[in-house]
Amino acid sequence: MEQSKSAIIVGAGLVGSLWAVYLSKAGYKVTIYERRPDIRKAEISAGKSINLALSKRGWTALDAVGVGDEIRKIAIPMYGRIMHDLEGNLTHQPYGKEGEAIYSVSRGGVNARMMDIAEEYGNAEIHYNIECTGADTKAGVVHLKNKTTGEAFSAEADVIFAADGAFSAVRYNAFQKIDRFNFSQHYIADGYREILLPANEDGSYPLDKNALHIWPRGRFMLIALANEDGSFTCTLFMPYDGDENSFNQLKSKEAVDRFFKTTFPDFYDMMPNIADAWEDHPLSSLAIMRSYPWHDGKVALMGDAAHATVPFYGQGMNGGFEDCTVLAELMRKHNENWDAVFEEYSEVRKPDGDALQDLSLHNYYVMRDYVADPKFLLQKKIEAKFSELYPDKWLPLYSQVTFSNIRYSEALQSGKRQDDIMKQVMDRPDIESNWDSDEVMQRILEKIEA
Repeated sequence: MEQSKSAIIVGAGLVGSLWAVYLSKAGYKVTIYERRPDIRKAEISAGKSINLALSKRGWTALDAVGVGDEIRKIAIPMYGRIMHDLEGNLTHQPYGKEGEAIYSVSRGGVNARMMDIAEEYGNAEIHYNIECTGADTKAGVVHLKNKTTGEAFSAEADVIFAADGAFSAVRYNAFQKIDRFNFSQHYIADGYREILLPANEDGSYPLDKNALHIWPRGRFMLIALANEDGSFTCTLFMPYDGDENSFNQLKSKEAVDRFFKTTFPDFYDMMPNIADAWEDHPLSSLAIMRSYPWHDGKVALMGDAAHATVPFYGQGMNGGFEDCTVLAELMRKHNENWDAVFEEYSEVRKPDGDALQDLSLHNYYVMRDYVADPKFLLQKKIEAKFSELYPDKWLPLYSQVTFSNIRYSEALQSGKRQDDIMKQVMDRPDIESNWDSDEVMQRILEKIEA
């Protein structure tokens, strides 16, 4: 049967590939244009980019179109955080209730699998080495250029989706030229550099693979997530400028060696050749990009193109996949009247995009500063106990974001209310000795119901 409905997706990344499956199942002939070459034909190193953490929202979007099990094959469950202090002591903090986990996937590995899925499940045609040079949003036309031959051409479809990342060419070449389109980008003071911690000589993991490892050091931190081959993708987040604990001070192998030996001694023991591997991955920046509206004419922005965030809640991919869930619901609600779909998509989803960005920044401070603070850890224990006693009255913020499909904007507001209550509870002079008493639990209950 000839498909009479057509859609173009710019960007064959994670969100674009998944959205192709949704559109195909709705009867659209899907064409994807991707600026990069086909990454499946290149050697993907495990440490190519920050490993991603799949959680409830991502699985919900994948399972809705029957492709979740394809990704489960390459996902490693992480049941909590393990903190490494300066002496090498380990502290374990579970993420949620017993058995709840987030899942580590390598960005390169999951992107390659998602492209397979777009072709197999979405019957999508993917054209590589094609960059977007502009778009006529009202007419539903994208202007493109073949990077190999230099040939310029245009393509037209009933609807067009820009899923081409934080530095979206569609947003830059089309949306940012539209009157009253709002756009802002904010770079945080910190950058990141990746380090690939190899597997042990026998192929085993050098660390517990079922946890996210954090070396919190106040103003900066190192994290590690497991890969399928026994290695870990590690990421150092640190200011660009400042004292000796900044990227711009680590200019020599001696400086790198000294820094790791004194700041992350247990990591240095596992990887004494860190100074030689330091330049294997580039130093990269981190930004939050906000835009509005997320649509114009026949074109809509999705994922990072609409709401790029920093990676500290592990929700960038999950939020992008949730865009697919929301758009699919609106397609059904409005019977594919795209004007109505896009109008409501921009309106209802924008507050969640903003909230996700605020949550992501907040969680950086949690991971960097608070996870090693005994008072913070005690607060989390109190919250966990209260949540167990009254599960219908208290779901910790982390669980709302990670283990539920509650809107990000609602989770953010709820988290602020919970934080206000917990500040008062933690101010009790006897809280350390009485934290699990009936009296403390009753006090929290009264404040919730007040």
